[in-house]
Amino acid sequence: MTTAPPPPSNAAVWPGQPAPLGATFDGRGVNFALFSDRASKVELCLFDSPDSGVESHCIELPEKTDHVWHGYLPEVRPGQIYGYRVHGPHDPERGHLFNPRKVLLDPYAKSIARDVRWSSEIEDGGSDSAASAPLARVADTEFAWHGDRLLRTPWHETVVYELHVKGFTQQHPGVPENLRGSYAGLGSTAATDYLRELGVTAVELLPIHYRIDEAHLRAQGKTNYWGYNTLGYFAPDPRYAASGPEGAVAEFQEMVRALHAANIEVILDVVYNHTGEGGSGGPMLSFRGIDNASYYRLADDRRHYIDFTGCGNSLNVAHPRTLQLIMDSLRHWVLEMHVDGFRFDLASALARELWEVDKLGAFFDIIHQDPVLSQVKLIAEPWDLGPNGYQVGNFPVLWTEWNGKYRDCVRRFWKGSGGSVGEFASRIAGSSDLYAHSGRRPSASLNFITAHDGFTLRDLVSYNEKHNESNGEENRDGCNDNDSWNCGVEGPSDDPEVCELRLRQQRNFLTTLILSQGVPMITAGDEFGRSQQGNNNAYCQDSPLTWLDWDLDLDQRHLLGFSKLLLELRKTQPVFRRRRFFHGRAIHGPDIKDLYWIHPDGHEMTDADWQCDRARCLGMVLPGDQIAETDECGGRVTGDSFLLLFNAHHEVQDFRLGTRRKDLRWVTIFDTANAASRGLEYPHMSDYPMQPRSLAVLRALFTEPTP
Repeated sequence: MTTAPPPPSNAAVWPGQPAPLGATFDGRGVNFALFSDRASKVELCLFDSPDSGVESHCIELPEKTDHVWHGYLPEVRPGQIYGYRVHGPHDPERGHLFNPRKVLLDPYAKSIARDVRWSSEIEDGGSDSAASAPLARVADTEFAWHGDRLLRTPWHETVVYELHVKGFTQQHPGVPENLRGSYAGLGSTAATDYLRELGVTAVELLPIHYRIDEAHLRAQGKTNYWGYNTLGYFAPDPRYAASGPEGAVAEFQEMVRALHAANIEVILDVVYNHTGEGGSGGPMLSFRGIDNASYYRLADDRRHYIDFTGCGNSLNVAHPRTLQLIMDSLRHWVLEMHVDGFRFDLASALARELWEVDKLGAFFDIIHQDPVLSQVKLIAEPWDLGPNGYQVGNFPVLWTEWNGKYRDCVRRFWKGSGGSVGEFASRIAGSSDLYAHSGRRPSASLNFITAHDGFTLRDLVSYNEKHNESNGEENRDGCNDNDSWNCGVEGPSDDPEVCELRLRQQRNFLTTLILSQGVPMITAGDEFGRSQQGNNNAYCQDSPLTWLDWDLDLDQRHLLGFSKLLLELRKTQPVFRRRRFFHGRAIHGPDIKDLYWIHPDGHEMTDADWQCDRARCLGMVLPGDQIAETDECGGRVTGDSFLLLFNAHHEVQDFRLGTRRKDLRWVTIFDTANAASRGLEYPHMSDYPMQPRSLAVLRALFTEPTP
């Protein structure tokens, strides 16, 4: 990509248009448009290269329309590097922080030409920042997609795989060395083949928007590895571009096309609740210097910020231009970059029009009526740090939620905590208590047991306490309440019984997750038992601690094979991926309910059974002929019938295989405590020996035709 010589003077600047915002190449020149309500003058700064210490030209934008400053430069082409200087009142008591000594990043920058260079010029308000400020590059997002389009995988067929672009590829032996840690690496044949063979249908990428590092991390020589500190909502982070910053946009597009070719959707984890500029005293890099009072939620003392995020500031979603920025960003990633959906970090913060969370707020209204965004996958992290921020189950239609109640309950159950059987049954059956009342379906529940934030699955069964000392915060960071259990020994162990119990518990968790109703999310590496050595907040660890280690031992290879078996079972058996909630009554044929729960004695669970604090064992019967759904061609959806047996007790539990059907026997698909049981048959009302802390899946074999 070449850069045309910049115009020599303001004489080469035409009035241009106030829309679209950002820098837009139309094939002949570039239109520049920047919103700022209280600015008195806006100057466009053109740079000859990313290494330039000063702009080569500083051009005043000639027009202002509806608080948008704009100008058209007919001699500029894609590749031109630029920033802004914004003049206006410096009146902190009224929330205005204009400072023309600071070169500012365009909030609509689609390509990053230069990362911020931390220096005294950035930190000192009186110094000129031209040599250190982050700079944008005029991008040409035209791309030869060759027929690529959004996959639109139905929610009930979706399996989400949460990964970090660098962490997944950095040590993968099949990824070419020069592509490891990059978008190109994730789009490589080795990466896409692994994901396809595993059986996932979507990758949820930890933030890839351009981000910066917090001051306390820079002081320790660390980085914000997870990326939840966004500065550029339209630009892929150049750190993950094997082709360099100038090739980041096209490389990201190539990655999406490669993943789509493998039938894998791309979902972005997006952080529209705050920016990387932090709280009072933070650096002036973009929004703060362009229009602080419009972009941020300010406190009554307007020198300070309202902070619902714990990161120093909150974006002012109630302001129409801030809301427009978010919507324009989302549409850009769908239309220009072909991503299939979004997971919204701390989504409750986006729903706060004034103070309270409002599920009918403008943010939701605009998305629901948008012809582009209403058709992609929308996932909420349904909480923030503000008052009444925990909103699991309260988001409106179209939204799927990270179901934190599912995570907590399933962890408690397999830990052996009493009194959790009733809720456990509700969670694995789709959490209708949370979602049915608002007209949503089981797919509203994104089920997860682990995520990037917290223990890995292996660490969940290996540590009672967090071990975050390497983060440099004296182990004060990270969650203290993890509902984890170390199986008797803290950390690594050579004890065969402890190791086997940990593997069994991982199999229990994976089976529960993948065969529950709703949408399962697997955290990268959990399918083969990766560890972070007990660190449950590895946000600043860009190292082998967080990179996936693909040198698997025998136990890990067996666990990976088990994970593939589970995902294949889910894919081929519709009873595990229902589109609608259970009715609790007969749908087809005889008086056989579409779901019922069995006590270890063989009878159906009673109210007294559900209330028993000692209960740690139950059976779940899923009749495959009682699915009240039709397929794409209008045919009736049917499948095999299954019995799932759960024993979270530390003792052996004989389980009588009693159901309403007497014309069947059961064959073991697998038992997490006994691999040798696979294929064994059990007659109706026979006893199945459930080992301690185990889960068995059995399929029904009918002795006569089904009525």
